[in-house]
Amino acid sequence: MNELYAIILGLVQGISEWLPISSKTQVLFASKLLFSLPLAVAYAFGLFMEIGSIGSALVYFRRDIRTVFHDRKLLRYLFVATVFTGIVGAPLYYLTDKVLSTSPYNIGIPMVLLGLVLIATGFYIRYSRTRPRPAIGLEDMKLKNYVIVGIAQGIAALPGVSRSGMTVSTMLLMGVKPEQAFRLSYLAYIPASLGAFFVTLILSRSQVDTAIQAVSPTGILIAIVTAAIIGILVISYLLKFAKTSRIYMIDFALGAIALILGIIATLLAPQSPAGPGLS
Repeated sequence: MNELYAIILGLVQGISEWLPISSKTQVLFASKLLFSLPLAVAYAFGLFMEIGSIGSALVYFRRDIRTVFHDRKLLRYLFVATVFTGIVGAPLYYLTDKVLSTSPYNIGIPMVLLGLVLIATGFYIRYSRTRPRPAIGLEDMKLKNYVIVGIAQGIAALPGVSRSGMTVSTMLLMGVKPEQAFRLSYLAYIPASLGAFFVTLILSRSQVDTAIQAVSPTGILIAIVTAAIIGILVISYLLKFAKTSRIYMIDFALGAIALILGIIATLLAPQSPAGPGLS
């Protein structure tokens, strides 16, 4: 059964990574449901599972990757964006990990917050795709644009916030051509996700170890390989789908589901006993 669950986990990662719906959050929910992982462990595991999609990206974008070191403008963009992703993302990951590890609340409260964040992300994506804008390319982008993209990508360390949703939407609002916005977003994904993977190993080693024990080393390998293969098979279609103007509806739907389930879980949670002198 663990092997089947691992395949499902790999499918969730392999598909959700290429849509603006926060793959780490979908893996968080899936691993919580399938393996009963604690919330903080599931959060760390969601970032750990990025390694499968990194494999997909390296294969699918191999031609673009080969051009990076021959294109100084692209190399500068990736370097600056990655640096600011780390500056913003690492502290946010650390704080979120601590909050989830020590929170006295039941699963309902974090799910409500995740639902609200997903819905807010949906509004951001919708606004970016419906706002009239000029069209610029990488050659027109300035240093401040790289910094803003890096900050947007760093904010995606928060649960419920989609990395691709934030970066693509931010570039669209800057006036970057849609096809270039998606290409630049997914190229920036590779170094950022490698960094997130190693930050997770450094800052959350105990959570990762707990996840590996729950899923099993074989299960982890199956999940990663599944995510990589599925990512390669579906990335082209999902990229086309992600460019549609109504993609934000997925965020709204998932956010509403998380919000409803979180409210139900909160209402059904056992109440803490009254303190001394209270009745």
